[in-house]
Amino acid sequence: MKVTQAEIVMSAVKPDQYPTDGFPEFALAGRSNVGKSSFINKMINRKGLARTSSKPGKTQTLNFYKLNEAIFFVDVPGYGYAKVSKTEREAWGKMIETYITTREPLRAMLLIIDLRHKPSADDVMMYDFLKHYEIPTIVIATKADKIPKGKWQKHLKVVRDTLDLVKGDEIILFSSETGLGKDQAWNAIQARI
Repeated sequence: MKVTQAEIVMSAVKPDQYPTDGFPEFALAGRSNVGKSSFINKMINRKGLARTSSKPGKTQTLNFYKLNEAIFFVDVPGYGYAKVSKTEREAWGKMIETYITTREPLRAMLLIIDLRHKPSADDVMMYDFLKHYEIPTIVIATKADKIPKGKWQKHLKVVRDTLDLVKGDEIILFSSETGLGKDQAWNAIQARI
């Protein structure tokens, strides 16, 4: 898919703030600092639409990016080691859970995993949560450029086995640096529109 138009249209914390266009939505989940913003920017060929931050936990709302007046990417707060209070983390958890479990236009979750490391307990918990609610999931194994090509399959197997990947859920090798996996990711998204 060639993205000719992309804009962040809103940041929401509750359902009455979500867009009402009815376009298919693809939400991005992943631990803080895993590269969700870099993934969005690479997918839409724009450098700074999604803000990348060196400070984990910067995204604290559901950010809706409208692409080509046809679909939304929804960036959800990262989980993991963000330096925020327990109360704040619980509020994010509720906000994310409400969105994932009640949002009709949600077509799939893009679970962003750092290929260099075994998926964390939080990654596994998020994947299990998505499977419990029968949410189609596309695993994006990012930062592939940081690993020698000869070791990709070994690392993919670790991700597959750790998450206990369900038949039908794809795993895509991705690099925001080189663009590896970009076409495959778009194909997986378009197949679910």
